[in-house]
Amino acid sequence: MTLLDIRDIHTYYGNIHALKGISLTVDEGEIVTLIGSNGAGKTTTLRSVCGLQKPRQGSILLNGEDLGAYKAHQVVGKGVAMVPEGRGIFARLTVAENLDLGAYNRRDPQGVREDLEYVFSIFPRLRERNRQVAGTLSGGEQQMLATGRALMARPHLLLMDEPSMGLAPLLVDAIFDVIRTINRKGTTILLVEQNALMALSIAARGYVIQSGRIVLADSAAKLTSNAMVRKAYLGME
Repeated sequence: MTLLDIRDIHTYYGNIHALKGISLTVDEGEIVTLIGSNGAGKTTTLRSVCGLQKPRQGSILLNGEDLGAYKAHQVVGKGVAMVPEGRGIFARLTVAENLDLGAYNRRDPQGVREDLEYVFSIFPRLRERNRQVAGTLSGGEQQMLATGRALMARPHLLLMDEPSMGLAPLLVDAIFDVIRTINRKGTTILLVEQNALMALSIAARGYVIQSGRIVLADSAAKLTSNAMVRKAYLGME
């Protein structure tokens, strides 16, 4: 069943035509990755889905419902949450306060408590750092916090933008293990990631974006073996 259906969207920054007819789908329960070079339109695609950058043309459907009429905070209420590039934590607030803000749209206290325990089960370090000011966390801990905060919204679709950016190799492996865990527990994921090899290793399918257009779409296995992808994005011949 298709959860996210992006149909021919055109997104602009002023007069700059950033997305030029993007179409892609994400099925319920999948991890789908969007790969491409810097400036290709990956982040703009995620921002368009979550309502931060409204397309001028095209449609974005979640479970068949057009998200175009909703503001960003309303899109969260529909079941979409984003882990932004650079993490976007509230540095002066504690870990606990950041996680609380992830659930600001919810009115089910018992469910929020259950999800907080779920986040702590995935990220035990956050439980240990619960009262610590978020800005004093390490880069890996901040990525955990940004992901945990998004999960507190109980999303059906989780958008992840460069989760491995700036992390040491061991932490990269840990973050990707967590992404697999989140997906196995039922959350659908659209992943943007510069480490294309890692992204394709956990994804079911992938799309390649160049200059605001999708130029290739296939299973993750076939993209990994594609000559163009190997040379341009995987650093292989």
